[in-house]
Amino acid sequence: GISYAALYKQNQCVYKISFEQAPMYVAVMTYLGFGIVTLFGYLRDFLRAVGLEKCHLAQEREEQKDFVPLYQDFENFYTRNLYMRVRDNWNRPICSLPGPVFDLMERVSDDYNWTFRLTGGTIHNAINMGSYNYLGFAENNADFLKTVADKTRQYGVGVGSTRQEIGNLGIHEELEQLVANFLRVESSMTFGMGFATNSMNIPALVGKGCLILSDELNHTSLILGARLSGALIRVFKHNNMHSLEKMLREAISSGQPRTHRPWKKILIMVEGIYSMEGSLVRLPEIVALKKKYKAYLYLDEAHSIGAVGPTGRGVTELFNVNPSDVDVMMGTFTKSFGAAGGYIAGKKELVDYLRSHSHSAVYATAMSPPVTEQIIRAMKCIMGKDGSTEGERIHKLAENTRYFRARLKEMGFIIYGNDDSPVVPILLYMPGKVVAFAREMLERKIGVVVVGFPATPITEARARFCLSAAHTKAMLNQVLHHMNEVGDHLCLKFSRLKYSSCPNLHDEKDFELGMSK
Repeated sequence: GISYAALYKQNQCVYKISFEQAPMYVAVMTYLGFGIVTLFGYLRDFLRAVGLEKCHLAQEREEQKDFVPLYQDFENFYTRNLYMRVRDNWNRPICSLPGPVFDLMERVSDDYNWTFRLTGGTIHNAINMGSYNYLGFAENNADFLKTVADKTRQYGVGVGSTRQEIGNLGIHEELEQLVANFLRVESSMTFGMGFATNSMNIPALVGKGCLILSDELNHTSLILGARLSGALIRVFKHNNMHSLEKMLREAISSGQPRTHRPWKKILIMVEGIYSMEGSLVRLPEIVALKKKYKAYLYLDEAHSIGAVGPTGRGVTELFNVNPSDVDVMMGTFTKSFGAAGGYIAGKKELVDYLRSHSHSAVYATAMSPPVTEQIIRAMKCIMGKDGSTEGERIHKLAENTRYFRARLKEMGFIIYGNDDSPVVPILLYMPGKVVAFAREMLERKIGVVVVGFPATPITEARARFCLSAAHTKAMLNQVLHHMNEVGDHLCLKFSRLKYSSCPNLHDEKDFELGMSK
């Protein structure tokens, strides 16, 4: 059998995960808040129907009444009556580089957020706490970007063809070799869009007669790819090894529905860092289960590649797991590398198969040359191949992450995730507090991302901070100062835990109990 406790103790520093539950009164007030705004939503729909309130929303024409209705589900009700009232906190237009500070365009609404107009003013030098600029490669230093400019002059900004036809450039092959070397695997291939890397490649790997075991918090791109594949999908509890092993045992013993034939493939799909929770995958246990039950493992490292591990090689390096134990290594260049696109890496047989069977490889236009060069530039910098100090940005990110998380815990905020995760979700819960928090922080020239339903459970609205190596200590201290003030002003410090520099380790039962909540 597999000793989960032994594997846990080996990685005890990494497994310090937090999913603290809010006090009961917070949950009650959250439900009450949603209940009140929902009741007012129905009242306003009634007033619109009788003509006492102006109706701003799109409506079906009279001749369409016999068709399937377009606007009758709950999400549309939610958008119409809840989201529209607070829409000013999302989709804010920026007009500068999305670096550690950025400029936002001022806008106002004359019809309660149904439409916006720009004032012509600009909010200058707001601290950016929302962009995925983990290693600070979203930069416009002319000296750093010289090679990118050179490739743009040489190749232009677009290729105009697929890799299979006449769009295969030498820098594409250089990048793929560099990615394989960086990840320490046999081969890799790149794609022009990160989302499509998942959604278009999973259907090429599994199909009818296959089983996908998917973590319940997996990203939409993984979910879409799984649905498009035609494979049967079963969802296990987030990071819960008992839930996963139970499904694996049942799959092996029962086989396919009705026929009970063995599954053609069993594919476990997980992420390195979960973008809404800030939690790290329990990779050593999943690899052990994969080997025990002869399954395959698909690892999405969109948020973890470049961001964790001593040299930025992701969760395999962080957990000291052999990359060859992961069958399909996927990642994106949109975050740590300050570019666009994604990759699939692993054994040469896997990559060669995808080159001819993946829709994203066969039909999509090849990656833009300047984007390709930007990824090469960033990766060489991380690896120390450009003469820079290897790992300097990675160490700075780790330092910023641990400092910021520790200070927030000391203040009394409930934050999710692992200490190593640069994704820092701060739980706000109540709909009114979410709106007030975003507006208060913007008034203090701090740009934050607030997230609610349907991206999170309806009672777990949050602000999601993303740390960057480009953030200075002074910037973080300024953010923390304002966070402390806003937290007191809006009563957001819900945590009842006392944190010390050496927290006691949980035992395996307590950890599993926490995972199942």
